[in-house]
Amino acid sequence: MSTLSETRTAFPTGTWQVDPVHSTVEFSVKHMVVANFRGGFDAFEVTVDEGGIRGTVDVSSVRVSEPNLTGHLLAPDFFDAERHPQLSFASNAISIAGDEVVVDGELTLKGVTRPVAIKGSVGGPVTSFDGSSRIGLELETVIDRTAYGLAWNAPLPTGGFAVGNDVKLHAELELVLAEVA
Repeated sequence: MSTLSETRTAFPTGTWQVDPVHSTVEFSVKHMVVANFRGGFDAFEVTVDEGGIRGTVDVSSVRVSEPNLTGHLLAPDFFDAERHPQLSFASNAISIAGDEVVVDGELTLKGVTRPVAIKGSVGGPVTSFDGSSRIGLELETVIDRTAYGLAWNAPLPTGGFAVGNDVKLHAELELVLAEVA
């Protein structure tokens, strides 16, 4: 018994827009040295085409379970949402080998732009119930938050710090092929 498998080497042609209902942009960071703290963003836009990936996140849409913490994350100690209302990512190319994706680009956070490599996987395309073509992208990277000016921290009495420096960024995106006019 043999099976055929497609070896993808390029992103499917066309312009793909994020379906925000079926997509997430999240982060996690070590808290108190012992556990991961997770949060996310509710407002974001992503476009993918042969030219790469471009995306923005509305920083004020940060989602965590504690309102006081939300305020601290939006303050100058962290995102400084008043002066830097968006974070953005832009790449010029997507490298694909089978279902694995590597995206090199630039992340801008709190006014600081740095190169970042993102890895993940791609699924699809498939045809949805409504006839639209859809692709799934799962992407992940780790950044040092202090390199972007998110340097607030507090030492713990027994050693270590309240917040880890390494932040894992994770996006699960369902993308819809844009209508051609």
